[in-house]
Amino acid sequence: MNIGDIMFQLIVFFMFAAVISAAVIGSTYAKNRKAQLDRIEKKLNSMSEDQND
Repeated sequence: MNIGDIMFQLIVFFMFAAVISAAVIGSTYAKNRKAQLDRIEKKLNSMSEDQND
């Protein structure tokens, strides 16, 4: 095998791994972001109810 072929295969492998990693990290970030927004919404709702009482 030629050194160029090995380098090409490694580059393709790392790009494939990067796409999968980006998808996993992106989904984790979206999940955490949604949970944070839900906590903020709950806190705002409780503050709003406290003002109305």
